[in-house]
Amino acid sequence: MYPEPVHPAPAEWAVTAYQPAPIPPAVVHPAPVVPVQPDTVPAVASIVLPDGRIVTGYAINHPQPAPVAAAPAASRVAVNVALGGVGFLAVCGGLLLLTSFIAALTAFIGQLVILAAVVFGGWIAVQVLGASGHQGGTTVNIRKAVIKRNHFHG
Repeated sequence: MYPEPVHPAPAEWAVTAYQPAPIPPAVVHPAPVVPVQPDTVPAVASIVLPDGRIVTGYAINHPQPAPVAAAPAASRVAVNVALGGVGFLAVCGGLLLLTSFIAALTAFIGQLVILAAVVFGGWIAVQVLGASGHQGGTTVNIRKAVIKRNHFHG
């Protein structure tokens, strides 16, 4: 059914089978008996059940853990770091608003300076150019005039 191998397997490929060695059973040593001090023997307690049976046994006193001092919900260092972060964020927001306010105030003052320069410069120009006396036009002094039918007779 299967074709014959072309090359026979070399001799070093020989299979060696090993049998497992049984593991010896573990030797169980009985637990050492610790002598019990008479003061540590628990007291015997009896309980009467509702149906009248009496159950007798040793009362077990569960060891109570030592009271632990109430630890704060968060350490002081963590609280201080959190408050510092909140304060830093508040300062950053305030600084951002402060810089925006300063930029707007600077632009407003710049516009006021430009407006003042235009108005004051115009006033100075009128003073300088108006002081020459003669402006090059015809001056007519009207004292008594008669206006008849939209015509001026002077």
